[in-house]
Amino acid sequence: MKNLSNTTKSFIRSICITAAGVGIGMVFFTFNTPLSATGASVAAGAGSYSTSLPDGCKALPEKIYKTADLKGPTVTGQWWSSLLWQEFSANMFPHPLGMVCTPEGLAISYPGSGLVGAASAIMGGGVTKNGDIKIGLSAGSLFKSAECAAYSDWFVTAEFAAGDATLKTSFGHGSPYVFCTYTGGDPVLRFDQVPQRWAGGEKDSVLGMTVKGNHYGLFGPSGSTWTGLDGSVMTNQAAGKNYLSIALLPDNKPETLALFKRYAYSHVIDTRVDYQVNPGKVKAAYSFKTKAWEGAENGTIFALYPHQWKYTSAKLTDMSYKSVRGEMKVGQGNQFVTEVPIQGVLPMLPAQGIKDRARMLDYLKIEAEKPPADFADTYWEGKYLGRLATLSGVAEMVGAPELQKHFVDEIKRRLENWFTASPSEMEPLFYYNATWGTLIGSKPSYGSDMPLNDHHFHYGYFIRAAAEVARLDPAWAKKWEPMVMLIIRDIASPSRTDEMFPYIRCFDKYAGHSWASGDANFADGNNQESSSESLNAWYGMMLWGQATGNKLVRDIGLALFNTERTAVEEYWFDVSGTNYPKDFPNVALGMIWGGKGAFATWFSDDVDCIHGINWLPFTPASIYMGRHPDYVKKNYERIISQRKGGKDFGTGWGDLVVMFGALNDPAAASNYISTSPNCSLEGGNTHAFMYHWIETLNSLGINDASVTANCPFTNVFKKDGKKTYAVYNFDDSPLTVSFSDGTKLVAKPKALTVQQQQP
Repeated sequence: MKNLSNTTKSFIRSICITAAGVGIGMVFFTFNTPLSATGASVAAGAGSYSTSLPDGCKALPEKIYKTADLKGPTVTGQWWSSLLWQEFSANMFPHPLGMVCTPEGLAISYPGSGLVGAASAIMGGGVTKNGDIKIGLSAGSLFKSAECAAYSDWFVTAEFAAGDATLKTSFGHGSPYVFCTYTGGDPVLRFDQVPQRWAGGEKDSVLGMTVKGNHYGLFGPSGSTWTGLDGSVMTNQAAGKNYLSIALLPDNKPETLALFKRYAYSHVIDTRVDYQVNPGKVKAAYSFKTKAWEGAENGTIFALYPHQWKYTSAKLTDMSYKSVRGEMKVGQGNQFVTEVPIQGVLPMLPAQGIKDRARMLDYLKIEAEKPPADFADTYWEGKYLGRLATLSGVAEMVGAPELQKHFVDEIKRRLENWFTASPSEMEPLFYYNATWGTLIGSKPSYGSDMPLNDHHFHYGYFIRAAAEVARLDPAWAKKWEPMVMLIIRDIASPSRTDEMFPYIRCFDKYAGHSWASGDANFADGNNQESSSESLNAWYGMMLWGQATGNKLVRDIGLALFNTERTAVEEYWFDVSGTNYPKDFPNVALGMIWGGKGAFATWFSDDVDCIHGINWLPFTPASIYMGRHPDYVKKNYERIISQRKGGKDFGTGWGDLVVMFGALNDPAAASNYISTSPNCSLEGGNTHAFMYHWIETLNSLGINDASVTANCPFTNVFKKDGKKTYAVYNFDDSPLTVSFSDGTKLVAKPKALTVQQQQP
């Protein structure tokens, strides 16, 4: 949106999606934002946002390294985002390849070849400025820059320029290829050491080469020749043609080179994932669009991550690559499809988890009597809002409407302050930067202003708190919806044609999880620490969408939540024990990086924090962490053996350790909370919810992940072989819910209904 002084702009958003109980088709969402400018303030419904940089925010760069023809809001928080922020790039890890843009061209490596499990990290071979191979041009020894020329859901094109010469290199997640087109010179390949040639000669367009033990196919245009075959610098002379492909090969067999040649001239020019929400499952179709420079092949070769190949019925080859995420299995074609089960979530836990009503009321009254916290930065304000939202649900289940009203009124007061920007105000408010297409909260924190870090972590709390109010007060939701939608659109706009925000900003559609850094300016690529706060954002979107009747937002939230959940299970937790190297001693990771996995955090080396940062905030949705109780047991026992206090849970984040352990052994957790009713707490936790969480699991049982439903707002608990079904119905009329085990439940309107399995 260039002209923010226009009185009204209407955005019609669409995405092809199937909602539970709704046929396949186009779901349209119309979002009208009245943009009535008053000074530096722009109205959005009852609220407003600023267009002037607040005093407490760092300014973003004015220059974005992208070509002039690349229009629209700028994507940040992706694996390749450093390309936009700097003259060339930091290291990028699309896997199985790794690469970096340099003044001499694109350096490519195979990080998986150096995979090791160290004491505190899973390390790949990394990326160097020379790589295994560096792709450049004969015209001009140095490029002046590498800019983003195009991108799709998991591919990107870096354009190098030197005078009139240009080199475009396209690469992406799962692709063993780098596709090149060029003008003004011949492609030059510089090897880090003299390679071993095992296929082809100087008169052949296709070569098989091995460098540093890694095998590559070099695919020049038909009729092209090579010079310099006996050294470390080779040139392809293409006889007037202007395309080239390089592929990392799984082996050096002639038949493998022939297979990769078949697809080498069909360059990937677009990638797209489309989500479809069906009863009990999220279906994701990953599609490749190619341009055939030679031949008529319309597919490509691709490698699937574990969270993909474990959930696909696609026929795969017996070839694979190594990566820091585990084995990547190779497929071919123009599409593959995954289906993951939906983990149901509830806005609150059942009343059956309130073992002692008087005790719970005491907990809630203590919270209500605390003076309101001062307005904080977006992260700590968010954590406070999250606490209030959780307390609202507990108060409802204990039957204390006056306490619930207290918590909800405080949420409203705080959100309305954040959602209103007076012309001279500096905080709390939201500020829109049109250059980068992003909404920044003031006060910012942890780099949320510059370089746009952690937005989904921070704003997820705001969205969930707004959703709790919307569940109870639809009139409030309608009044403030434009501002809530702005923060939703900042982190996960559901529209590919949104003029203000990029499509699903920080979620990596192929890697299956989000990234936290806005600029990815690290030697190990981008990173994400708190996967659980990412899931909290998608949980908030699900609740907001359902409470306001916005199926598009609800279903995007559902798709992101359940996709990222599988990634968490595979990479942060490795629940099946198949992805971590055998020499890695730990059972979980604190941080996922493009080039490694780290048993660490940004802020502490305490074992409680390394594990706990991927648990918090505990909410009713945290039940997803209990889908694999045997893994919970293994993880919990490992923590107990490592933590300084052992089973003295009064130290560190002991409350979170107890709550995590309850996902496998709730009786032990119940014993602890009974004997330590006023234990120490992590800053976002409360005794009220800790008690409710533990006693719900102790009373009803642990999560039964084998059962799904045609409604996403469900949980199934299992204890001593007996199941309990819980459904929250947002509708004004009864709702019949069907579970995959044949059970049917009629849920009461606007209420949580609990039904035990019949004998």
